[in-house]
Amino acid sequence: MIRIRNLTMDYGRGAVLAGLDLDLAPGPMVGLIGPNGAGKSTLLKLLMGLMRPSGGTIALDGRPLPGYRRRALAQRVTLVPQDTRIGFAFRVEEIVAMGRNPHLGRFEVPGEADLARIRRAMVQTGIAALAERPVDTLSSGERQRAIIARAIAQETRVLLLDEVTANLDLCHQLAVLELVRDLARGGRLVVAAIHDLTLAARFCDRLILLADGRVGADGAPHTVLTEANLRRFFGVEARVETGPGDGDLRITALRAA
Repeated sequence: MIRIRNLTMDYGRGAVLAGLDLDLAPGPMVGLIGPNGAGKSTLLKLLMGLMRPSGGTIALDGRPLPGYRRRALAQRVTLVPQDTRIGFAFRVEEIVAMGRNPHLGRFEVPGEADLARIRRAMVQTGIAALAERPVDTLSSGERQRAIIARAIAQETRVLLLDEVTANLDLCHQLAVLELVRDLARGGRLVVAAIHDLTLAARFCDRLILLADGRVGADGAPHTVLTEANLRRFFGVEARVETGPGDGDLRITALRAA
């Protein structure tokens, strides 16, 4: 669905991304991992069309990303950013309803089908009881779930998530990652930048490790999250073990390498 060729992004102080080649398709949940400054957030913004690359191409369904009008792209791709601050005291339900805007005409109001999608997204993210609350009265974790619900209500084929679990407690981290993994297995392309490597290993089917603007490793979690890769790309001595029973990887950082 998405083809990236020789993608480069340079902010004027050196390349953040340098010649990336990637193919991304729906089905497996894709996790972006890597040290700070590796280019994870930049890549997601480029995939969303929020920035133009310095070089290279991104194609969605065989069509270059700049060839899509803003509205048409918003019907296909959505991004949940790290920064979820909202400047106005909209009600939570109003925030989630904004996800339907790309599918409505200029003066069209949401119909019953749209309202059903909005309600379902709030139930899926556990915020239905907050529907009438002003968003500026929410905790950071509650606000994060409202933004995730907006993205789900948008019903795009591509869902991009930038450190989506950063403000969530452990219970809601697990619930949100289970939800987006189910969306991926249901046929959406889900790409999530994830800081917690153990959660990335548990929920992602494919991990892309970015380092120094390039792909350092790409594959199943057990082939990417090796002790050698953690030492080389993250600068830590770590122990990587397979958990009893579930087979999930357990990563314990021991010391800086």
